[in-house]
Amino acid sequence: MDIINQYIARAKEIIGNRTPGEIKYDNEVVRWLRKGKGIKKAIAKANEKFPSETLNLTEETPADVQAHYEYLAEHEEIMQKLKMMNQ
Repeated sequence: MDIINQYIARAKEIIGNRTPGEIKYDNEVVRWLRKGKGIKKAIAKANEKFPSETLNLTEETPADVQAHYEYLAEHEEIMQKLKMMNQ
């Protein structure tokens, strides 16, 4: 297995299976993070747009949630670069 396939397999393990609604919600959170908003604001904006996927932060979870969404943002960038390499 080459390094790209290893990366993709590991990313799937980390991200897990998501519904189309969860993917849209996650993309919205990442979009707001890229605009410079903090995790709480990004989650609030995504909650407004996708109320059926609402995520509620507790005082203990913001760092974990932020790390998750930062990973998703980095993963998206890597996948875009790989896609451009294969064209």
